[in-house]
Amino acid sequence: MTTPLESLIQAGTKVWLDSIDPDLVDSNYKLGVSGATSNPVIVSGLIDSGNYNEWIEELTSQGKDADEIAWTITDRLVQRAQDVFLPVWEKTEGNDGYVSFELDPLLEDLERDMPHEERVAKYIELGKYWGLGRPNRMIKVPATPAGIDALEELCAAGITLNVTLCFTMRQYHAAREAVWRGAQRRSSLDGFKSVYSIFVSRVDVYSEKHLPDLSDDAQGQLGIVNAKNIWRDNAEFWADKNLKLQQELIFASTGTKLPEDPPWKYVAAFAGDGIETNPPKTNDQVQASGKTFDRQIDQMPSQEVLDELEAKVDYADLEKVLMDEGIAKFADPQKSLLSLIESKKAAV
Repeated sequence: MTTPLESLIQAGTKVWLDSIDPDLVDSNYKLGVSGATSNPVIVSGLIDSGNYNEWIEELTSQGKDADEIAWTITDRLVQRAQDVFLPVWEKTEGNDGYVSFELDPLLEDLERDMPHEERVAKYIELGKYWGLGRPNRMIKVPATPAGIDALEELCAAGITLNVTLCFTMRQYHAAREAVWRGAQRRSSLDGFKSVYSIFVSRVDVYSEKHLPDLSDDAQGQLGIVNAKNIWRDNAEFWADKNLKLQQELIFASTGTKLPEDPPWKYVAAFAGDGIETNPPKTNDQVQASGKTFDRQIDQMPSQEVLDELEAKVDYADLEKVLMDEGIAKFADPQKSLLSLIESKKAAV
């Protein structure tokens, strides 16, 4: 009997796990999940579990500070997940089976006030350091001004990129154009792979708060409509490029945040193409749902809903609000991770 996740994959969706917890990676791999992603919140949770105290003791004895320990542990956990998904990467010849590694979120910390060009240079330096020589690792770079300005050079160097913190068509276009310029500087396009993480549920949280006058039919649809519009644009752009590997959208932030929404709302909406990075809880809820998922990626709400969203949504404001929030959510967990490691070091 086909499980719900199997039906989602058979519909054409690649399902990735929003975690690098070794136990969850192993169990989800057995369910057909074919990739994973990491971030400081995930790493903090794993370190807080106490399962990696020996690593902290080992690295502390080597004289490493909290920052070095954080990145060493992140690298080990990501590499461990890469090993699990490597057979997928090999079987698909580089089209799937990746694990994403997020570059230092503190590069965007407002308290640091780092000059733009210095920030760009640091993204390039770190992207090459953590990305080169690791075949099924994606380097996550945010769609901030500095992140976007680093993309061309990183892609030209052969780095496989996951552009994250993307909320609008404008950001997506800027990122895609930079990545494509870099790709065209490569000696070969055979290994060129890029993905663009479009955040979904955060957009609906924005519309609930900032667009309270939306009709009942339109409220809760903006995240889906926005991401599907970008998905269509992405498909059209790459259609005539004759590339060996797919350049795909990741539907990120697919866990529902509004209590009235079924937990599979976004999972169902994007079934049929692209990549869904689902939180472990969402994958569990999908499996428990007993539902069969079929292709919905190219289905839109009514024209009335589309017209209403077109008339009422200020995408420049949406981008500003969500990026301001996103950068804070980007940097603060890294600070918390470093504080946690400092407390663990003190106990050694």
